[in-house]
Amino acid sequence: MKKNQKSPLSSFKWIFYISRRFSQVDRKGRSRVTSILASLGIAFGVMALIVIISVMNGFQLGYIDSILEISSYHIRMTAKDGASGLNSSAAEIENFLQFAKNSSDILSITPFYEGQSLVASSRGKQQGALIRAVPAAVMQQDRGFAKEVEIISGDFDLSQPDYAVLGYDLAYNLGVHVGDDINFLALSGGSDVELLSDNRQFVVTGIFTCSYADINASYVFVGNEKKDQLFGANAVPVYGIKLKNADFSQRYCEMLKNKFPAFDFESWANYNRSFFGVLKVEKNMLMLLVLLIFVVVGVNIYNGLRRMVFSRKEEICVLAALGAKIRQIRLLFVMQGFLCGILGALPGAVMAIIICHNMNFVFTVIGKVSYFFQYVITLLTAPSSAKYLVQNSLYSVFASIPPRIVFSEVFTITLFGVLSAVFASWAASRGVLRYSLAEVLHDD
Repeated sequence: MKKNQKSPLSSFKWIFYISRRFSQVDRKGRSRVTSILASLGIAFGVMALIVIISVMNGFQLGYIDSILEISSYHIRMTAKDGASGLNSSAAEIENFLQFAKNSSDILSITPFYEGQSLVASSRGKQQGALIRAVPAAVMQQDRGFAKEVEIISGDFDLSQPDYAVLGYDLAYNLGVHVGDDINFLALSGGSDVELLSDNRQFVVTGIFTCSYADINASYVFVGNEKKDQLFGANAVPVYGIKLKNADFSQRYCEMLKNKFPAFDFESWANYNRSFFGVLKVEKNMLMLLVLLIFVVVGVNIYNGLRRMVFSRKEEICVLAALGAKIRQIRLLFVMQGFLCGILGALPGAVMAIIICHNMNFVFTVIGKVSYFFQYVITLLTAPSSAKYLVQNSLYSVFASIPPRIVFSEVFTITLFGVLSAVFASWAASRGVLRYSLAEVLHDD
């Protein structure tokens, strides 16, 4: 290497040195205040976005987990249209069950039957419901199902043909408790099943709850011993398949279609396409709105560095006269933006993670502080109404939601906060050499 050639490392060292000197000189100036405000803006933007997305993940993933583990399963398998069900495809069913038993990707397979019903209680209340007949040992066979179904009264007991387990909201609307009788007044099924009947009596043995309100308000689980009476002798079972990794369900579904053409396979993403599509749009729109914080901060950084570029025009021209290249001079200001972004994004991400891990405490404190100020203001403006004030119950609801931190989302948001500052500083440094050295000296 020739002596007059400088290595990239030495070039970066002097760029970093000059950039640090600029920061030290501006420590008490207007640019310093702008830099601090920009870093604080990035910190609060990153913190707010990570906390909001984590709370939304807690909402959405709770729904998704309940739907996948209780309702739709990862993959649904049914006989193709025109097949009469289990009897006509017993060999294919046996081949598939043997394949699933030997597959390391499949965790469990649950055959079930389901139909719409009008449930009536002994207290004279009626409610529409979805009746699902499952194996009595489903809680032992399907760990995901057992994890999501929380029994709050009684037991998940389907050991007898006339036992039933209800969702909490459905039981509340019917006014029933463990030990009460319910009747399926109207039930959709085969042609050999009476639509209206008062002889389908069941005893409530358990009441459950999960993260998805629709399941709590509509599901009734019964044993599959009475499937012929409830759904007809020709009822076709649905096989709910659980995989080790639900994200690969679409790919695995295509493989099963090719291997077992006698059956239809549908992944959870396709079965719940409309619902999950709404959740995705909701999350993307929320992220877009909160990302506007970074746009405002970027504009602030841009204006601050533009002023710095103008105030440092003498130093810039001197550096250019001493042999510094335009690219290197621009890097001085890009370095300022990068440091501003790092000093804002990293603390913001750390604060967000701390808040997410203490969400219960944070919302409890916010609820109490909000109630305190509301109480004081009411005492000052309308003292007679103060005794009617109660703390907003929404804070307790939010405090009970476990936020779910996704590392890839935290990394992306933090990186975006840094890049917004870098891009703003790059844009602000585009006109660093609008003035020549002669013009600067002539002005002086």
